[in-house]
Parts: sequence; C-alpha cells; structure tokens
Amino acid sequence: MSESSSFLAWSLPLSYLLSAALTLATPSRRWGIAQLGALAGLIGISGAVVVALINHEATHDGAGLAVALLIAVLGCIITRFSQHYLTGEAGQQRYVVALLLTLSAVGTVVLADHLGLLVAAWTASSLGLHHLLTFYRDRLPAQIAAHKKFLVSRLAEVFLVCALLLLHGEIGSLWLADINGAVRHAEQLTPALQVAVTFIALAVILKSAQLPLHGWLIQVMEAPTPVSALLHAGIVNIGGMVLIRLAEALSATPVAQAILVASGSLTAVLAGVVMMTRISIKVRLAWSTCAQMGFMLMECGLGLYDLALLHLVSHSLYKAHAFLTAGEAVLVAREHALYSPPVAHGWQALTQRLLALPVAVAAVFLTSQAGQLWLGELPLAPVAVLLTGIGLATLLWPVPGAPARVGGWNLLVLMALCPLYLLWHAAFGELVPTALPAPGVAVAIWAGSCLLALYGVQSWLKAFPQGRLATRLYPWAYGGFFLDERFTRLSFSLWPLPRGSLLKTAASRPASATKGDPA
Repeated sequence: MSESSSFLAWSLPLSYLLSAALTLATPSRRWGIAQLGALAGLIGISGAVVVALINHEATHDGAGLAVALLIAVLGCIITRFSQHYLTGEAGQQRYVVALLLTLSAVGTVVLADHLGLLVAAWTASSLGLHHLLTFYRDRLPAQIAAHKKFLVSRLAEVFLVCALLLLHGEIGSLWLADINGAVRHAEQLTPALQVAVTFIALAVILKSAQLPLHGWLIQVMEAPTPVSALLHAGIVNIGGMVLIRLAEALSATPVAQAILVASGSLTAVLAGVVMMTRISIKVRLAWSTCAQMGFMLMECGLGLYDLALLHLVSHSLYKAHAFLTAGEAVLVAREHALYSPPVAHGWQALTQRLLALPVAVAAVFLTSQAGQLWLGELPLAPVAVLLTGIGLATLLWPVPGAPARVGGWNLLVLMALCPLYLLWHAAFGELVPTALPAPGVAVAIWAGSCLLALYGVQSWLKAFPQGRLATRLYPWAYGGFFLDERFTRLSFSLWPLPRGSLLKTAASRPASATKGDPA
C-alpha cells in the first residue's frame, strides 16, 4: 500500500480513537463528537480507496480497504442510530466510548499488516464488544450471554498467541508480507507452521460462533439493537477477513482447510434447519448469522476467497439493515400475511423444488462457461457453482394458484442474476489471491453433500410441514439440537459468574422496565 493511501486508510481507526478521547474530555458533546469522528473516518477511507484504484495496488490491500470502507459506512449509520435509540437512557457516556473503541479496533484488524497488531486489535474489539453487550447491567440473560462469549473469545486468543509464537519461531517475523513470502517460496510447510495456521483457523471458528459454541450469539438479544447490528454486521464475521489475509498459508495447510469445511458446513446445515422453527425476528436473524458464518468459513476452507469476501460484504449490509429495521417487524409481518403467496405442499411441490436445483445449477454453469469464453473471466469451481445454484433455486419454487407466466418470469430473473453474480465474482476476484492450490476432492465432496442435504431437508419440510420427519425433527431443531446446554454447564463449572453480581442483577428492576430488546 502506498504512503498516501496508507495514511488515509489509517485515519479510520485513528479518528474513532481520537473521538473516544475527546468524548471522555467533553462528555456533554459525546454524540456530536462521535458522529464527526465517524464521518472523518469515512472520508479518509474513501480517499484511500480512490488512491488505491488510481495506483492499481496489491490485491490484499484492496480486500482490506474494501472491508474498511464497509466498516466506515456501518460506523456512521450505527452511531447515528444509537443516538436516537438511546435517548433518555442512562449510561450513554460509557456506551459511546465503548462503541468508538470497538470500531477503532475492528478497523485496525482489517488494515493491520502485522499479525501481532492484528491479534491485539482483535482482542480489543472483543473486550469493547463485551461492554456493549452488558450495557443493561440489570439483565441476567445479557450477563450470562456476555460471560459465555468472554470465555470463548479468551480461548480463541490462547490459540492465536500460540500461533504467533510458532510463526515467529519459524519465520522470525510476524509481518503478513514475510509470512506469505515464506509460504510462497516453501515447497511444503513445516509441521510447526501447519500447526500455527491450524490454530488460527480454530480461533476463527471460535470467534465466528460455530456450533457447538454458538449459544452466546443467539442469546445476546438483550443488548441494544444497534449493538446487535454492529455484532452481526461487522464483528462476528471479521474472522473471514483474517483468513483471506492469510490465504496463501491456509491453502498450504490441508488440515486447517478440512477443519474449516467440516465445522462450517455442519454449522450451516444445523443452523439452517433450526432457523426454520423460529418466530422471533431477532432470534431468527441470529440463527441466520450463525449459518451464514458457517457458509463463509466453508468457502474459505474450499479456497473460494473471492466468494467469501463477497459473502462477507453482502451479509454485513443485509444484517445491518435487518437489525436496524427490526422495530418494524410487526408491520412487515402483517404485510407478509396479507400479501405473501401461500406455500405449496405435497409431492408435486416437492418434485418441483427438487427439479429447480439442476435448472439453477445448469444456468450458473452455462453462464460461467460463457463468461470464460467471451470475457476471459475466471471459471467457477464446481462447488461454487453448486453453492450459487442452491441459492438461486428458491426463485423457481412453486407458488400455489399462480399463473404460468409467474414461473417464466422467475426463470428470467434467475437468468439475469447469473451474469450479475459473475460480474461480482470477477470484481472481488481482483481483490483476493486466486491462483492457489485447491483443497482435496474429499473435502469438496463433503461440502457438496452437506449443501445438497440442507436443500433436500428444507424442500421436504416445506412440502410436508406436518409429516413424520417434521414432527420428529421439530423438538430437536427448536431446541437447537441441545448443543448449547452442554457448553453452558461446562463453562459455568469452569468459570462461574461472581455470586455478588448475580445477586445484584437478580435484585435489580426487571428487564421489562427498560427499553431494550426482549430475547
């Protein structure tokens, strides 16, 4: 990264950090200072992106700048939303300071070229988020969820510190350029380096709320809505960015790739099924985030770094919008009940849903081949074609009572989305390393099998919502397959909450007396 773009890019975390210091000095103007700092960071990172585009800078710099720009946009929106949301609430000063410090730490994570600084900033973002999650200190569920997240994050940081020691001992440097350079020139990674990369992958899994250590992500709904938006849109998925920055080392470590694919695919399947049983809009969104993080880690394990980066950006924007508009859930639900078409049931509907998949996959494959022939774009990997096809196949699902032209229109929409996705694939492919060795065939087959299983189960449950499978599966799915209960008992047996804080929280006013979000 050139000096000019680097200076402008680092204005993002520095502006948040300076705003936090000014807020402590002049608390009466905290919101004005916070919004001014967020705007200054957005202007600075926007200038860095423009300079980088002019200078045609390196791919990993482009990925970092793209995510930093995303953080700047979300920071401006969430800061402004928080001011209105917390009107009349006590503790706004500590909220503003924790928010600014957390945003500064997240910005540092995506811009840092030194792995030691990256890990320190990642830890700082977790500590800052802990204060935001426990904003309502009289809510026992909020304290329990934050405590569980605290334990998981500290375990992840133990893995990260061990990885730093191994990397420094083998390479003698923690600069990302030196690490990637050593990997690039090595025929095969030493056992110590492979263990280090595997530790980093395990840390990302822990911080990304993958099963069975996911419960805290589902239970942090007691925090204010803008905190939920920040968590789901900008923090829980930051591990994907860490993996992208270490793409060359990860692609040379088959064990780490296999762990990411196994953990991510199982989480995506189980969380995707659980999400179908939820009614609460925010809990449903939380399970959705858990599943989407599984998909993103699976993509990184499969070497689909361009798809993972696209997934990260699009998911962040969607989840920020979904949480910040959660207050309109009742109105949206009423409109959905009035105007949404009914769901098709029975064997005919199941057959149509199953046939929609090969049609969508064929459309994606033919579009990919045409793009490679005419535009010289990178071809999509088979598992990427399958993943994209599964996402688009739902457009062809049957609608009872709809005229035939609706199906034809949906097919045209699908055909239009395929080249649009190919363009996004090409654009994000310029930001990440792409000429990397692919994982083993067995790993790809496992991922494809999990994706097909998820599509098949969802199609069957939609077709037979009162059938034998749905009846037997529902209690398990509604209970999250009872995975979190075991971890909760283990975590509190190892490190329980202080008894004094529990008694104080239980004696405080009930949660219904505050304005926050119910679980």
